[in-house]
Amino acid sequence: MIAHSRSLILGGLAAAFAAGLLLGTQTTAVQGQSAAGSGFAAVPGERGGLDVTGPYDVVPNWPKPLSTLPGHENWTWGSVQGVFAESPNRVYMVQRGELPNIPRPAARAIPEIGPSLSFPVGQAPFRNASQGPASSPPGAGGPGQDPDDPKQAWQGRMGIDARWEHTIVVFNAAGDIVEQWTQWDNMMKRPHSVYVSPYDPHKHVWIVDDHSHAIFKFTNDGKQIVQTLGTPGQKGADATHFNRPTFMTWLPDGSFFVADGYNGNRVAKFDKDGTFIWSSGEPGQPGGRETRLGYFNTVHGIAADPMTRRVYVSDRSNRRIQVLDGDTGKAIDQWPVGQQTNLQFLIIPPDRSGIWGFTDTTARIAKWDFNGRLLYSWGILGDFPGAFFNMHGASTDQEGNLYVAEVGGGRVQKFRPRKGANPAYLIGPPAYAAWK
Repeated sequence: MIAHSRSLILGGLAAAFAAGLLLGTQTTAVQGQSAAGSGFAAVPGERGGLDVTGPYDVVPNWPKPLSTLPGHENWTWGSVQGVFAESPNRVYMVQRGELPNIPRPAARAIPEIGPSLSFPVGQAPFRNASQGPASSPPGAGGPGQDPDDPKQAWQGRMGIDARWEHTIVVFNAAGDIVEQWTQWDNMMKRPHSVYVSPYDPHKHVWIVDDHSHAIFKFTNDGKQIVQTLGTPGQKGADATHFNRPTFMTWLPDGSFFVADGYNGNRVAKFDKDGTFIWSSGEPGQPGGRETRLGYFNTVHGIAADPMTRRVYVSDRSNRRIQVLDGDTGKAIDQWPVGQQTNLQFLIIPPDRSGIWGFTDTTARIAKWDFNGRLLYSWGILGDFPGAFFNMHGASTDQEGNLYVAEVGGGRVQKFRPRKGANPAYLIGPPAYAAWK
C-alpha cells in the first residue's frame, strides 16, 4: 500500500511537471507570435494599437482652412472630388465649390423622436458635403442622373448655401493655398478628377469634368487649355463624346484610358496625342446584378499595369473589378469586392506589389494581388482626422505621403508613413518616369 501511494505521488509529480513544461512551451509559443516581424500589424512588433490609420499617421491641420483666405472667413471646402500630388510641394485638389463653415454640433439626444436616437445620427458625420440643399452645386451627382434634367437642378441659394468658387486649388507641403485657378470656375460644371501623366515631361494638367462630358488638358501653370477631349455639353459614346466620364490612367507609351463613366458603360482608349483608338464595354442589367464580363454599370476607378498593359476597372454598381486587355479592350477577368462596397478609386504603384482600392460605405483602403486575393486593408468611417467619409480619390507623392479626397467629408487629408511601417502595407511613391 505504501509503495502504491509513493507510485501515485511520483506519477502525479511527473504529470504536473510535464503539464507545466507543456504550458510553458505553449506560453512561449504564443508570446513568440508577437515577436517583431510577425502578424498583420502595420508596424511589425509594435505593442498595442488598432491600426486605425493603417501604416500612416494623419498630418494634422492639413491643408489650411479655406477660411484663412480673405473674404472666405465663413466658408469651407465643398465636396472634394479629386486630388493629385505632382510633388510634396504641389498638390492639386478639385472640388464642387464652397460650403458655409458650420462647426460640428455637440452630440445630443433627440427625445422628441426617440430615446435611442441622437444627433449626429448614429454618431456618424453630421454633414454630407455631397448631398442635400446645402451641398456643393450643381447636384445630379448619382449614376443615371442627367445634369441637364431640370428636376436635378441644385435647390440651394447661391451665395448662402454654397459658392461656386475655388473649384481648382493647389497646396504646398505645409498645406498653404499657393495657387487659385479661379479663372476656370465658370467653365467647370462638376470637376471630378485631376491628373498629371507620369510620362509627360511637360506635366500638363488634366481635369475630368463629368457634367461637361469633357476632359480638359491645361498647361502646367493652369493658364491655357491646350486640348479638349469630348464635346462639352453633349453626351454620347463615340470618338468625340463621353457620357459623364470619371477617371483616367496612362501607359508608359503615353496612351491612356478613360472610364466613361457615371452614365456611360465603357472604357475608351486614346493614343498619346489624344486620338481615339477603341472603346470597350456594354450596358449591364440594372440593379447591381450583372456578372457577365465586359458589361458595366457605373464605370468609375481605373488603373493600368505598365508591365502587362492590363487595365483594372471598378465596375462600381456591380461591386466588382473587371480586367481588360489594354491592347484589345477584351474583358479577361473579374472579382467581387463585397456587396456593401462602392469601390471608388484604384492605384497600381510602380513596384507592382498589388492593386490598391479606395471604398465608400465600408471606408476601407484595401490591397489585392493581381488575382484578386485580399492582402491587407484598413480604414474607419467618421469625420475625425484619420477617418474617412465617402472616399473618392487618392494620390501619393515622391516622399510616400498619401492624399485622400472625400466627397461626403468635404476635405482632402494627408497621411505620412509611420516610422517602421511594413513596406508591403504602404502604397509607396508613384512613377514619374518622364519628370526625372
